[in-house]
Amino acid sequence: MDVERQIRNALEARFEKFGSADLKNIKLRMDLFRIILPWEKGAESPARRTSKKSPLLVPAAILVILALLAGWWWMQRKNQQSVAAHAVPAAPTNTPDQKSVAVLPFVNLSDDKGSEYFSDGVSEELLTVLQKIPGMHVAARTSAFSFKGKNATAQEIGQKLGVAHLVEGSVRKAGDSVRIAARLTRADTGEELWSENFTRDLKDVFAVQTELAETIVAQVRDRLTGSAADSADKQKIQAEVQAAEKGGTKNVEAHEFYLQGRFYENRHSEKSAREALAAYQHAVALDPGFALAWAGVAQTNLWLAAFSTEGGQKGFDAHLASARDAVARALSIEPDLPNGLLARATIETNFDFNWNAAAQTVAKALALAPADPNIVIAAANLEIARGNMDRAIELYRKAVDLDPVNAQARSFLAFNLAATKRFAEARAEFPRVVELNPAAPWAHAGLGLSYLLENKFEEAATAAQADAGEWCRLLIVSCARWSQKRVTESDAALAQLTANESETAAYQIAEVYGYRGDKDRAFEWLERARRQRDPGLASLRKDPLLPNLHDDPRWNAFLRTMGLADDQLK
Repeated sequence: MDVERQIRNALEARFEKFGSADLKNIKLRMDLFRIILPWEKGAESPARRTSKKSPLLVPAAILVILALLAGWWWMQRKNQQSVAAHAVPAAPTNTPDQKSVAVLPFVNLSDDKGSEYFSDGVSEELLTVLQKIPGMHVAARTSAFSFKGKNATAQEIGQKLGVAHLVEGSVRKAGDSVRIAARLTRADTGEELWSENFTRDLKDVFAVQTELAETIVAQVRDRLTGSAADSADKQKIQAEVQAAEKGGTKNVEAHEFYLQGRFYENRHSEKSAREALAAYQHAVALDPGFALAWAGVAQTNLWLAAFSTEGGQKGFDAHLASARDAVARALSIEPDLPNGLLARATIETNFDFNWNAAAQTVAKALALAPADPNIVIAAANLEIARGNMDRAIELYRKAVDLDPVNAQARSFLAFNLAATKRFAEARAEFPRVVELNPAAPWAHAGLGLSYLLENKFEEAATAAQADAGEWCRLLIVSCARWSQKRVTESDAALAQLTANESETAAYQIAEVYGYRGDKDRAFEWLERARRQRDPGLASLRKDPLLPNLHDDPRWNAFLRTMGLADDQLK
């Protein structure tokens, strides 16, 4: 019997109680020995040559290899036991709610490719209506539209969005007519449950959208109950859809301008925000009673007030004044309009610092549209201002659950995880923010903040350098270099921040001085931020860069000026 056969027989006798997986691994190791010691048929192995001089070396070799393999096996078993002891149980596969649906962006089949805003708008308005139906779970717009132009299967979309049904369709617009094709499918199998084609005069597009919404709600409910809706159910569905459509228009041209505004607003840039504002303004000029368009005017003006530097303080004041007027008009037409309430809550939280009024507005908006991720984010922002960090993070997590590919929701979550020193969780979230929107402010600087608070100063400065937002990049770099005693570099970053961003980033300048312990300059810039209505002040109470100010008598006085003293928030 040759050496290889002796070793194999000995192993099988010695380890007869091993499991099949263990034996398989041992045999793999034997194959490795074959590579190292090429016992090929017809060739004399080194062991054979040695055995001619000393027959005792063969059993000795067997014992050595047995010992090595037994040791390897023992270590493998210990590792497996260790992994099993510390392993996190796999999350169970959740069956999606059967009342859940995702409305995917309808395909634009019009000859005019510039009509994409119209096909997007049809699907987005349908989504918005379904989202307001009690008991319906509807995937948020950002998540549903993330599949636009991608060749994903129904199963992939259903799994990623956690929904049981998909609504798909196409829009062909030609002259004064429009053809809308829609279908409802099961996400797990791709089975078509319902489909319909509508060819109508363009002015009847509103009736088509209403009919689509009513049919889809009925179809989903029928699938859940297993029986067709009776007349009472149909009347209830009609009433729910009509209630969800409040704030709209019957003016076809105004409606088209509104859809254009939504299309541009969703691009999240200063240029597109101005294009959206112009479209919304055209819509309300054509129909002054168009509440949703007035809410659009408000939201785009607030975006420009918060992020645009054009026009300096005068430009800021003009945008804020226009937003106030538009909110008042929208809510005078439709007091229960969630979009209008969201705009009002944004003003009350970020610009008026009227926390109690904001709390009432947010509560009302959440009651009307609990599944709107933007309203959930607004509620979380308010909790940050009031110092309730755990509740805020809970709400940010909810917003992410509602809209997994919403970069803004993930950015807020990641930043506040870092601010509360949950560093491991924060570092897991920031790459997702970068993946979704690498140009989002704090996508990279937020990771820098996490490192800064861990006293990893070089890592903080390096991470922040990639951020698209100059104001947050310079803030982190200045603080990190200061802690490294590289004062010249810190001063240079602060000087650049002050020279370029003093009218829009007064709060961040205050943070640098507060981090340095320069209390006089910190309070000076905090007061300037208050005068300029800097939205950063909403994070004042729990700002991780300002602890050096807390023992100064001016701190509580400033909190009271901001309405953030404990007794004022009760």
